[in-house]
Amino acid sequence: MTGHATGPLANPPIPRPVRVLIVDDSATMRKLIAIRLRSDPRINVVGEAADTQQARRAIAALRPDVLTLDVEMPGQSGIDFLREIMRLRPIPVIMVSSETQSGSAAAIEALCSGAIDCVGKPRPGYGNTGFADLPALVVEAAGADLRRRRPPMPRPAPMPSQGFAWNGRILLIGASTGGVEAVERIIAALPVNCPPTLIVQHMPPAFLASFAQRLNQRHAPQIALADDGAPLQQGRVLIAPGGAEHLALGLERGLRCRLLAQDKVNGHRPSVDMLFGSGVGVARRVVAVTLSGMGSDGAMGMLALRRAGAACLAQDQASSVVWGMPRIAWQIGAAERLVSLDRMAGALLDLTGVQGNERCD
Repeated sequence: MTGHATGPLANPPIPRPVRVLIVDDSATMRKLIAIRLRSDPRINVVGEAADTQQARRAIAALRPDVLTLDVEMPGQSGIDFLREIMRLRPIPVIMVSSETQSGSAAAIEALCSGAIDCVGKPRPGYGNTGFADLPALVVEAAGADLRRRRPPMPRPAPMPSQGFAWNGRILLIGASTGGVEAVERIIAALPVNCPPTLIVQHMPPAFLASFAQRLNQRHAPQIALADDGAPLQQGRVLIAPGGAEHLALGLERGLRCRLLAQDKVNGHRPSVDMLFGSGVGVARRVVAVTLSGMGSDGAMGMLALRRAGAACLAQDQASSVVWGMPRIAWQIGAAERLVSLDRMAGALLDLTGVQGNERCD
């Protein structure tokens, strides 16, 4: 693909409100979600369902654009129902989950099974503040193209360790909405001696530990949440823990993780822009990639990296569930190449391996 996208129409049509169906066995939770969503004029709550049987009938009758779905439902679980939806009638789904250990693990399983995003239920006494981001997520989810989502596939075998020789470059990955599956597909192909890798994945902080644990249990590299001061090492993948701190690259005493308690960037903490921007001082040792996600986080940081000599890739539109972050990175010239998700891991290993590349130590 070449060139940049054309500008918007001078007078674009006003879109109709996003039709949302709320599926939750708790009447209280349905009410809280409905109140939050109805506060946004871009959204029309067309119905509610207390179980999956009601939900099936409502989907057929109301044809919603987006579902909010409780992870832990009586009878058929929310995850099983999600898989049924993805198989029979794909529709954007945002999961609603408790932030308990079991709820977090289920939320990650849902995201890896086709859910667009996941939000945590508000804690007792916190009112409706836990759903503050839900309207924006619903509106963005309505534009997701689930035809681009790959069907579940057998876990790919990682590259044999003897087939990869590291050239000294580190890998920085940024992802948001629709990016959980993309991140896992890349990690699944990495060898046990993969390049040092740092990841910022936008999701509720309470779910990130379960995400790291899932990846570590299933795939060859050592995968964990990043600690402040942790050295970057071959064979280790570190994920931003989220919440009150950004993940950045520390350049003192060798390359290390830094967790920085600073203001949000582009509305996010951790921010992909913060991670990418922190690598500019060693840009020739960096390979950066932005994956499926809404918004523009990561684009300016990637542009700075590319101008300083980093290799910068973005996921292509055809394989992205939400082509927001990669699109902006491409349009401003930050990404030098668009790559399909099926080819992304291979491209990253080519750029961080010695095949035809000089070492970057």
